[in-house]
Amino acid sequence: MSNIMQYKGYVGSVEFSESDGVLFGKVQGIRSMISYEGTSVQELLDDFHGAVDDYLALCEEEGTEPETAYKGSLNLRFRKPETHRRAALYALAHGQSLNSFIDDCVVERLDALHA
Repeated sequence: MSNIMQYKGYVGSVEFSESDGVLFGKVQGIRSMISYEGTSVQELLDDFHGAVDDYLALCEEEGTEPETAYKGSLNLRFRKPETHRRAALYALAHGQSLNSFIDDCVVERLDALHA
C-alpha cells in the first residue's frame, strides 16, 4: 500500500483521520497549499485530481506559472557537521562539487533499490 498519489506531475499525500472518518492529503513539493479529502478512496482521488486541475486553471487565469514539484533544488542539512566536512573533503579529493557527489550517492542508492 502506498500513501502517495500522482497526477499531472504533482504528488499528493494520503492520510486518515480516525476521529472524522475522512481520508485527506495535500500536494507535496510546492509552496502553494493544495489540499483535498474524501470519505472513500474514489472520492479522495477525484478531489485530488480536481484540486490540481483547479490550481492549474487558476494559474492560467491569473497568468502565473504553476509551481513545479521537486524541480531539483534542495536545501540539505546534515545531522552532524562532521558528515558535512567528510562529504565536502571526499568530493574535493575526487574533483566533484558537493552537489554532484550527493546527487551521485542518491542516484546510486535509488538504483540499488530497483536492481
